[in-house]
Amino acid sequence: MLAVINYNAGNVRSVLFALDRLGIEATLTADPTEIRAADKVLFPGVGEANSAMQHLRDTGLDEVIKSLTQPVLAICIGQQLLCQHSEENNTPCLGIIPQNVKLFRPESKEKVPHVGWNTIRDLKTDGVFDASLTNEYVYYVHSYYVEVGQYTTAITDYSLPFSAGLQKDNFFATQFHPEKSGTVGERILSNFLAI
Repeated sequence: MLAVINYNAGNVRSVLFALDRLGIEATLTADPTEIRAADKVLFPGVGEANSAMQHLRDTGLDEVIKSLTQPVLAICIGQQLLCQHSEENNTPCLGIIPQNVKLFRPESKEKVPHVGWNTIRDLKTDGVFDASLTNEYVYYVHSYYVEVGQYTTAITDYSLPFSAGLQKDNFFATQFHPEKSGTVGERILSNFLAI
């Protein structure tokens, strides 16, 4: 079973539609037993870090996510919530990946939020990425980013290089939206489902 964590973050339906296009059945759930029993887990979302973390703490889903041992794919704010801390309203996050989330402060003409298509490079190809995805375009909507570091699996350049993807142990993540990234995103989702 593939579980999609339902924690009042936006954009869950577009993830379910993308999975449906791939012929994959998924269960949208906030039930800890279902999430722990799933073969794989998706942790998507769009929203604000502080309120998302508050909801996770209030429902106990923060501890559920930290306890997972099966492959987990976090998307957009999901990636940010896996980290240690976010500058968005000074939010302590899940601390699964020991990196911090920062606000874009572009020194040139780049707009914040970063919205639209951009390429991915420097891919680590033993997870959700494969070499054929180098320099492919993916879709972004975000104002906060994770710096490039030891857990970075893909890089995008917008004002500065940032982590388009992260991985630590069984936790995989993308800052971009694979569910909105056309056939490239479908390949990334398929790679995750094949892990």
